Amino acid sequence: MSEEFKVEIVNPEKSFLSKEDVVEVIVPAFEGEMGILKDHISIISFLKPGIITILSKSGEDKFFVEDGIAEFRNNNLSILTSSIFNLKNTDKNRILDLIKIAEEESNKTEINDQVKYLIDQKIEVLRSID
Repeated sequence: MSEEFKVEIVNPEKSFLSKEDVVEVIVPAFEGEMGILKDHISIISFLKPGIITILSKSGEDKFFVEDGIAEFRNNNLSILTSSIFNLKNTDKNRILDLIKIAEEESNKTEINDQVKYLIDQKIEVLRSID
């Protein structure tokens, strides 16, 4: 019996990723990191800045995501996001630039607590990337 399911990640520009040999996905949900396996109950969750880890028969992929919505239903995981990039193809300078921009945003006095929390979460995750 197959333990695989399908994952699709879509951003405004294109269909970012589609894989059918996935055995587990870990997403940064607001409720905490959430692992999804085949036959998981149906769920819709908002994503916070973090790392999406996809474990499949063809290997492991990791992506940084700033926001989005994850929906799992009928062994299909759909992730809609406005900002995502593959950690494998990203150089350290891009990450450092993103941290700098986020720190500038975090220091603005006119942002509310919710926005500051999300920016601080983004900074923390970006700093943790090797």
